[in-house]
Amino acid sequence: MDKQKIINLKLMAISLVVGIVAGLVVGAFRFAIGQMQTFWLTIFKAAHAELWLLGVILLGFIIIGLVAGYLVKQEPHAGGSGIPEVELQLQGKLHLNWWSILWRKFLGGVLAIGSGLFLGREGPSIQLGAAIGQGFGSKTSQTNRRVLIATGAASGLSAAFGAPLGGTMFVLEEVFHNFSPRVWLNSLTGALAANFLVSNLFGQKPVLAIPYNHPFDVHLYGHLIILGIILGLVARFYQWGLLNGKKIYDKLTFIPRFMHGLIPLFLLIPIAFIMPQIIGGGNELILSWHSINAIKLLSIIFIVRIIFSIISYDSGLPGGIFLPILTMGAILGELYGLIMVRLGMLPEGLVVNLVIFSMAGLFSGIVRSPFTAILLITEMVGSLLHLMPLAVLALVAYLVNDLLGGKPIYESLADRMETANLEVYADNVDELTVTIFEESKLADKEVKEIKWPEKTLVKLIHRGAHDIIPFGKTKLLAGDLVVLEVDSKCRSKVYDQIKAMQK
Repeated sequence: MDKQKIINLKLMAISLVVGIVAGLVVGAFRFAIGQMQTFWLTIFKAAHAELWLLGVILLGFIIIGLVAGYLVKQEPHAGGSGIPEVELQLQGKLHLNWWSILWRKFLGGVLAIGSGLFLGREGPSIQLGAAIGQGFGSKTSQTNRRVLIATGAASGLSAAFGAPLGGTMFVLEEVFHNFSPRVWLNSLTGALAANFLVSNLFGQKPVLAIPYNHPFDVHLYGHLIILGIILGLVARFYQWGLLNGKKIYDKLTFIPRFMHGLIPLFLLIPIAFIMPQIIGGGNELILSWHSINAIKLLSIIFIVRIIFSIISYDSGLPGGIFLPILTMGAILGELYGLIMVRLGMLPEGLVVNLVIFSMAGLFSGIVRSPFTAILLITEMVGSLLHLMPLAVLALVAYLVNDLLGGKPIYESLADRMETANLEVYADNVDELTVTIFEESKLADKEVKEIKWPEKTLVKLIHRGAHDIIPFGKTKLLAGDLVVLEVDSKCRSKVYDQIKAMQK
């Protein structure tokens, strides 16, 4: 066995350990959030008979807001979902203290998400996993460290949703933007290990196990086009709202930034008192979709959820938008289905299909990761019956959002970050792997014809199962993975330059 294969096997062994540890941490995170939400729901229900308990809730929420806000004040990158931070880390633009992130994200996430705010656990779970990967990779090369960060991120999402394939695809498609064999192989290893662990803790039942037995006939696909257009429009509005909501918070200069979380917590009290069944990320709301079949009530719930999701996220408290997006998609699918049933244009038994399809459609439109949407919902629901119509709806929503000028939400959030004070890596030499896409301007060009960024050396080309040592006349082909040796201080700059060169 050659030296490189031994190195790869060692890295895979570390990835396995990263997956196990990420499974333990995220499993505990899931459990703690569930217990916290149950606790607050119990108090809210009791408050209908004992109104004085509203004072207890108010005091508790003030403590939660101040504690979680202070944790984010100490470590700003522990706020929000954490996915933009992971994306910047993998680009070499951001270096974080993994331990500082890990414990603050865990505690702050349990407090904020467990309170019932419209926040999801998946983004924080991805960052928790990434922090664990970074910790295990602290004594390895920077290239291997990034592979382990990606592995941890995939493991975190896998543990959060019981979706190892969706977790791996999300990291490749949306976060890492690189389908390198080293990345996907180690990410899948960690994701499978994490899923195995949480399956033993929470059982093997899919997170969103919604039973249905009727296939969606091809002659009804016109509904998918109409619904896809609606989802694409809603996705664009949500992107706009999420990116501009923070501007409203910024105008509240009389309230310290770390106390902005008190605003959604105060607003949550009347919402939870009146409609306790709709609070939280939305997992239970999706599973009980059939219990609410009034069009007017569903419309009100959707409006409340989309507005309050933006308010919750832009406050800066730890929490993600993954599950809230799926919840809004499920509500829109049921709304459309019920309207069509009332009009006599759709069998009532197919409403559940649209609930499932729309989760993938809205996710695809907002996050702009259609393959992840398809795999994720397939794993979370636990059925392949919906694969074709689900893919059609995801594609239509994606295209509509694209035509409206939408961009991947996590990439947009990363771009929005203040980067002036980001701490970049400081070692001398680093590696950057780039994929030559089919439409890339670098495809079919010889290495010597390309004006590479300063301090950049083309070190290796992965082509299929072969590794090619490049020469000046070596032609780059679509699908090649090109390994560049760069000055680590300029890595992020080279990353952006290569990205621009391919367009």
